[in-house]
Amino acid sequence: MGKGEVVSELRTGHRNNGAAIELTMDELQEFVRTSPWTFARTMPQIPHEYTLRAKAPDEKLFQRVVLYIRQVGYEANYRLATYIYLDIDGWKYWTMGAPIEDTTLINRAKKQPA
Repeated sequence: MGKGEVVSELRTGHRNNGAAIELTMDELQEFVRTSPWTFARTMPQIPHEYTLRAKAPDEKLFQRVVLYIRQVGYEANYRLATYIYLDIDGWKYWTMGAPIEDTTLINRAKKQPA
């Protein structure tokens, strides 16, 4: 499987059947505000936080946010991997690229000044 195919699978979420996910900025900000974020203590050299699907106040919104990140986000490399990121209010958000049904967390990190 080539890089383009992997990114295509990441973007579609595997089971989204290509249907467009629409979220307003208000919905995204509400998700960010109401989700419990945990500092990733095992990776202090790469400061970031994560929120878990299991603790999401609204699991359907969690899934929609995952798909939205993959649909409208941008590709960027981190070490040897390519992830899809979405910037919201000074933070970048990403998942690890698992199929939507297996995605258990969303990561976020403060954006670094350019």
